[in-house]
Amino acid sequence: MSVMHGIPMTAAPVLFKAACPECRSRFELAAGALRLAIGGSRRTTFYSFTCPECGSSVRKPAGERIVELLTGGGVSTLRLHSTV
Repeated sequence: MSVMHGIPMTAAPVLFKAACPECRSRFELAAGALRLAIGGSRRTTFYSFTCPECGSSVRKPAGERIVELLTGGGVSTLRLHSTV
């Protein structure tokens, strides 16, 4: 929270643009609606969400830039560890 001239101000919630490959709907999601999993490789690093239009579970790959944006925007992150 920041303060301007003695008046507390809260930061605007971060919204992320997303699309559903199932119903092709486009929408904005709050950080709480997204989940980020960071694995040991590009194949195991992804973000996921549930489409608000059709209810489908969506999973998409997340490169370095996407990971940076999502973590910076407050998206919950799970770090996956290999068993090797």
